[in-house]
Amino acid sequence: MATLRLFASIREIAGTSEITFEAGTVEELISEAIKNFGKDFASLVPNCRIWVNGNPANMEDAVTSADEVALLPPVSGGSLEPYPDQTHSDYFHKKDLHVAILSMHTSPLIQPGQGDSGGMNVYIREVAAALAHRGVQCTIYVRRWEASLPDEVHLEPGVDIVHIHAGQFDLMKEELPNILEEFTDKVAADINSRKSVDIIHANYWLSGIVGHRLKHKLNIPLVTTFHTLGEAKNETGDHESIERIVSEQKIIGCSEMIIANSLIEKMQLHSLYNAPNERVRVNPLGVEHAFFSPGNQKAARSALRLPSGPILMYVGRLQSLKGVEVAIKSLKEFENQEMTLLIVGGASGPQGESHKENLRALIEKLPSNKKVIFIPPQPHYILSTYYRAADIVLVPSRSESFGLVALESAACGTPVVAASVGGLKDLIDDGVTGILVNGWDPIDYKNAINQLLMNPLKSTEIAMNAAEKAKKYSWGQTAENLLSIYASILSEALVDCR
Repeated sequence: MATLRLFASIREIAGTSEITFEAGTVEELISEAIKNFGKDFASLVPNCRIWVNGNPANMEDAVTSADEVALLPPVSGGSLEPYPDQTHSDYFHKKDLHVAILSMHTSPLIQPGQGDSGGMNVYIREVAAALAHRGVQCTIYVRRWEASLPDEVHLEPGVDIVHIHAGQFDLMKEELPNILEEFTDKVAADINSRKSVDIIHANYWLSGIVGHRLKHKLNIPLVTTFHTLGEAKNETGDHESIERIVSEQKIIGCSEMIIANSLIEKMQLHSLYNAPNERVRVNPLGVEHAFFSPGNQKAARSALRLPSGPILMYVGRLQSLKGVEVAIKSLKEFENQEMTLLIVGGASGPQGESHKENLRALIEKLPSNKKVIFIPPQPHYILSTYYRAADIVLVPSRSESFGLVALESAACGTPVVAASVGGLKDLIDDGVTGILVNGWDPIDYKNAINQLLMNPLKSTEIAMNAAEKAKKYSWGQTAENLLSIYASILSEALVDCR
């Protein structure tokens, strides 16, 4: 007899969370439940997600007495900030839009998860593509980091990357403030040689300085997305320079609009920088559902040749800000249980390699029944398989403006245990679409992990809720929101610096 587990409103209708029936397929099992619970139950079934043993399933899938079928109604709540003004389509029919996207310190051509490449690289690549699909010309300006790079790369129709030669090729990010003027002048010269640019969209504070200067040189409106805020990092003990804080304040004072990746970031912009609320819009990141979607965990593990037993995973750059050492220390707290931690990512920043060595020193102290496997950064079409293979993804960051890893994991139907910081508090509904942990005590993470590993039913419910909520996020929606923002500022006079 196969087991049917019921959740939320359909559980309330049935008056039970679990029942068994004789059935050979999912459809037969649900048909028996409908006969048992009546028309109100039947009316809700078509809207439910169906999983078998923690994986998405179809009505025709076979079931046995060893299988558990879960029915979960749609998740309510989690709505994103509305964008009621859709007049941008009429505006842009009259005028082709050209956006100069500034990403001085890192390129969307670089594999995320290594060096200074992370969620921002994904954001720029995906947003530019989504805008181009809507008829917008996007020119991305990046500092040339290798002599062999061409002057320009035609990424796809409507998206070009221009490599600006400013300073020595091997400069560290910390040295880039010294060549901002040269970079600005060369970007200005390139813009003047092209079709008229309508919007400058700067990403990160270094590009924000460039965008601020270009606004005054070229009289073009400025939109800024910071991705991380210096003052927010200061609050976590990761101290940033006075130069960065002062520069961010000036950029905020002169930008026509600041894009916050989450409501928490908008609140930080106001409380830490006194940013005017009317010039800050929340526009969450998206996820590419063609890659990141639920799948078969056993098949994913087999394809990746992963060991048996519980698998935890960390995805991201290896730097103290991301808290990967917390993931390793939490593994140590499981004394007698075999367990594997996958660390998918590469060293980042001037202390990157030394940080990686410190991580290896922690790993050497783990008992023999704990494995830690370092995996280099992966392209999205492979990374999604790793997400599906994991039991739990850990995001113990000390600061996050959004938390793209948590969204990608959710879209793949893998539960997330994350630090209760920044945009993660917006993205994750604690206990519903993931588990949030206050602080970075490995014991607290161990308890959260154990809560899911010891309760497969709860883990499945959270995974299903998270996958459903993730459907609300797409790069297409992010681009549509940006178009509304662009249209609103193009119809107004430039903001005076304050």
